[in-house]
Amino acid sequence: MTFATLSSFFAKLEGITSRLAITEVLADLFSSASSTEIAILCYLSLGRLAPLYEPLEFQLAEKMIIRVIGQAFNVSEDRVRETYKEVGDLGEVAEKLKVKSEKLKVIATTRSSKLSMLEVYGRLRKIAEENGEGSQQRKIEGLVLLLHELDSVSCKYVVRMVLGRLRLGFSDVTILDALSWMKTGTKTLRPRLEQAYFVRADIGAIAALFKKKGVSGLSGIAAKLGVPVMPALCQRLKSPQEMIAKMGRVAVEPKYDGQRVQIHWAKRKGQSAKGKAKGVFLRAFTRNLEEVSFMFPELGRITADLSAREVILDSEAVSYDTSSGKILPFQEIITRKRKHAILEAAAKVPLRFFVFDILYKDGRSLLHLPLSNRAALLEQTLAGGKVLMKTERIVTEDPNVLRQFHAKQLTAGLEGAVVKKWNAPYSPGRRGWSWVKYKEAEERTAGLSDTLDCVVMGYYRGRGKRASFGIGGFLVGIPKGGHFVTISKIGTGLSDEQWKELRLRADRLAVSDKPKEYGDIGKTLAPDIWTRPSLVVEIAADNITRSPVHSAGLALRFPRLVRFRDDKGPGQATTMAEVSTLYQLQGK
Repeated sequence: MTFATLSSFFAKLEGITSRLAITEVLADLFSSASSTEIAILCYLSLGRLAPLYEPLEFQLAEKMIIRVIGQAFNVSEDRVRETYKEVGDLGEVAEKLKVKSEKLKVIATTRSSKLSMLEVYGRLRKIAEENGEGSQQRKIEGLVLLLHELDSVSCKYVVRMVLGRLRLGFSDVTILDALSWMKTGTKTLRPRLEQAYFVRADIGAIAALFKKKGVSGLSGIAAKLGVPVMPALCQRLKSPQEMIAKMGRVAVEPKYDGQRVQIHWAKRKGQSAKGKAKGVFLRAFTRNLEEVSFMFPELGRITADLSAREVILDSEAVSYDTSSGKILPFQEIITRKRKHAILEAAAKVPLRFFVFDILYKDGRSLLHLPLSNRAALLEQTLAGGKVLMKTERIVTEDPNVLRQFHAKQLTAGLEGAVVKKWNAPYSPGRRGWSWVKYKEAEERTAGLSDTLDCVVMGYYRGRGKRASFGIGGFLVGIPKGGHFVTISKIGTGLSDEQWKELRLRADRLAVSDKPKEYGDIGKTLAPDIWTRPSLVVEIAADNITRSPVHSAGLALRFPRLVRFRDDKGPGQATTMAEVSTLYQLQGK
């Protein structure tokens, strides 16, 4: 397949709003690809070069891309900036300037039509992997040369990929639908594909296996060291009585205000000349599959805490005060996102990892085992030390014992408890009834029993006191199917610093037009500045009410910002189904 052919598919997809139509076009694209090509097609269609968990980025800011476009099409950077102001999209700027360049048009009719998708992918990957002294200039030179050789439409999509703004309006979920459609002309195989993807979160690898072997190829998918498993998620029930009635015998654990971290660890084979171990393999993933081992230098010291050759552990990273031992708020951990100051942050905000599950050990996937078996294996594996801590756990069938444990956690300053079905397997990526949250407000007869994780869809310019901030309110939504629906317009409950930070974060995600993932939104709700779906915020509210205005059909009453959820992507936001459950739990 040529890259020009792929770009023509992208152009077709960009003009479609129907989810079903997008699925059908993607299915056609996948049908025309070989089993070698389809993995790369999946990554490129999502604007990536690799699975989500592989930290491979171009590291080229807008000003660098402006320079690239100027050099590629022999125009001044001022001309590029002027055109950018007119059209609002550097990809369209590259397309427009390419068309206007008569000399480059001639090249496009010869070389560009022959460039294969795999060749362009290889060159893009080489650009992204450039590092060391002079790497920025080599990236620019490589991209300039590539734009020289591509047709105008391909230039648009390459520039967007480099900027991380492909804007085709679909996610991994739609890819899974399209793979099913490719084989059957329906979405019936989506649950089976999703099950495999949740166990091994590499959309390209799943697609290649499915293309080559069909459904039978998915049967052997198991947890694999170095590839994240989608974290199991919690459902909601209102009272201990309901929990025991629905789940039977349960394990009950503290609910920490920390960051979910999946730890992949293995001893490296072989020894050094002095007979010492060469080291370990280590990866750490957040709940949105971001590889963040750089954030946690403490994990380099866990070898003595483990009795295994290799493991995958599910844990919660919690910061604490060294003098009092008191657990600190979640936001303290986020300071470690700045790579250049990790060691200083680690010294200032030390962490403990409370390990509550084991998913893989010594070459064997454990996902299918009941929690009771996994708990026994974890006990054998985890010695307990200063970094990896054993999570406290009780096992009970008594609602009163459950309630007492929950109260104990609240007294200790924690969020409450997590209740888990004792004989249930690990359910990757699922919000089933195997795990349930039990939070402070859970047994209220009215009101909202939990916070919501929402996606910022845009913001409104400030007036009065907030005019200096440039922001006076923002619109949030939640995922429903393959798109996002609005649920709240928030204009109060933020400190001055939070308003400033929200404006700064939102401006990095600003787009000129409403993203098509947002569907129909009434004029009364349309923000002054739209943002692409990326920023997740935790929102508290008094309750949920019916709404004829918001596209969710529900709205939050007296909403307020709790915190920014940098550990979550839009795929981990609270879903429409969960909001409906919360609405019912508040006694409506």
